[in-house]
Amino acid sequence: MRRTVQSRTAHATDDAPSPASFVLASLPRSAWAIVIAIVAFAWFSALDLRKLQHPDEGRYAEIAREMAVSGDWLTPRLNGIKYFEKPPLQYWVTAASYRVFEIDQWTARLAPATAGFLTIVAVGLTAASLAGPTAGAYAALVLAGCVWHIGLSHFVTLDALLSFLLACALCAFLLANREGLARAAVRRWMLAAWASIALAMLTKGLVAIAIPGATLVLYTVVTRDAGPWRRLHLLPGLALCLAIAAPWFVLVSRGNPGFAEFFFVHEHFQRFLTSEHRRTGAWWYFLPIFAVGVMPWLSIMPWTWRGSWRTGAAANGFRWAAFCLVWAAFVFVFFSMSGSKLPSYILPMFPALMLAFGPALAAMPPRRIAWLLSPLAIGAALLFVATLTGYERLIPRVSDARTPAALFEAYAPWARIGTGVIAAAALAGWFVLRRGGERARTVGLAVVAVGTLAGFQVLFVGHDAFRPTRSGYDILREAQDARGAPFDRAVPFYQVGGYDQTVPFYLGRTTTLVAFRDEFAMGLDMEPELAIPDEPTWIAVWDALPDGYALMPVSDHRRLAAQGVPMHVVATDPRRVLVVRR
Repeated sequence: MRRTVQSRTAHATDDAPSPASFVLASLPRSAWAIVIAIVAFAWFSALDLRKLQHPDEGRYAEIAREMAVSGDWLTPRLNGIKYFEKPPLQYWVTAASYRVFEIDQWTARLAPATAGFLTIVAVGLTAASLAGPTAGAYAALVLAGCVWHIGLSHFVTLDALLSFLLACALCAFLLANREGLARAAVRRWMLAAWASIALAMLTKGLVAIAIPGATLVLYTVVTRDAGPWRRLHLLPGLALCLAIAAPWFVLVSRGNPGFAEFFFVHEHFQRFLTSEHRRTGAWWYFLPIFAVGVMPWLSIMPWTWRGSWRTGAAANGFRWAAFCLVWAAFVFVFFSMSGSKLPSYILPMFPALMLAFGPALAAMPPRRIAWLLSPLAIGAALLFVATLTGYERLIPRVSDARTPAALFEAYAPWARIGTGVIAAAALAGWFVLRRGGERARTVGLAVVAVGTLAGFQVLFVGHDAFRPTRSGYDILREAQDARGAPFDRAVPFYQVGGYDQTVPFYLGRTTTLVAFRDEFAMGLDMEPELAIPDEPTWIAVWDALPDGYALMPVSDHRRLAAQGVPMHVVATDPRRVLVVRR
């Protein structure tokens, strides 16, 4: 296998099919067109089929909405309050999509979905250039079917865009280190890598430097290959990176004293070194997340790592597959060491893994893939059977007053259809792979990847059954129906003792916080007049109003009603009550 991959790396352009008779991995152009069309349809068709969820989706959709409406593209604001936890690139992209299309949940999800799709394209094209077209096709397929990549590309967080930009940096770096490139070509690819790092910094900060920088150092130490440093174009690269990333940080710092300390110290070093953000986890926190996230390839991928690591170096000494594995390992270990952990943090490791995984699959006999895939096929089938026969028996164990059994019951058909599609794809792919031959390998992998994508999209869409507890959409609609008119924008709207991130987005306006700071602390320190600090102050304001709206937890409503605070209930859900002044 080592000789095969090395040969393909050196002569990747020699085995490229001619356009007139395009056959890739034993499938004709028409078959690949169908696969790409199905993947694209499954990828983008469900963006509007779920309401935004609290907290992340509501937060990032609302910041972009306020930016688009206000025209202030410099200062991010959440619920009208300055919000500096993250840089603005995704807000800019989403606000631009609002301006071009409309302010809606599908346009809020357009940025991460597009970033995720383009990551697949970048990984496929890069693997094709490094190891041949078949390896590129397989790398794209396995990433398109990777559960964690699918999931985080269809929820509004910053991680899909960060992962895409870091993948672009990685791909450009790998392409710059190919043997035989002219110095001008090396320079162009390296500057593209530096530009991608700069954009990643504008997405999520210093992690955009930490991951590629530490990977390069570790790769050099482990492989004793210092060649990439000579091709790094460090000074022009740093200059380009600063020219792209620095202006926003400088302008925001000038207008907001304390920003630099908050962003770089509190949001980076304290987040990593301490548990202040209350997102702790054991050292093995990411192990089960990785195991689930790399599905459906978990039972195959570890068997390819040794071969990928041993893939021979190019004539210039660079071992691109080893670099990808070091990148992935560093991301995993780095965030495992962090004092603040969230499941989405390890997403940038998956494109690197799939870059190395695609060529390994291209060198692996189909029947061996089928044998390694058999645990997935069996497990998926058993999960489907368990969902068919035991789902209802599980409901009493997982439901409670805050998440009623009726919501789990509404999700049941979606769970069965989704797991059924995944199981059918796993079994069908396994069956095809057992036949042997390159065509069987390609068709089998495509069936597993596309089926996993389709099945998880069903599961994601069905998750909207839980929206009464995870979104403000239903309670706002119920209140509007009860009053027989849209919310009056001139009437104050308060969120008491908490903050639902989705409410301002679906209201189309900001709300006033009452006795709640949390992530708004820095912004409220700058502009304390934008919130009401405690309940007694709010009650005095509320009593004097002719009309007003207030959303509060059920327990707070009971307590305030017992105190005689005047309010009339117009809508409820399992966790909250929406009241009016009159």
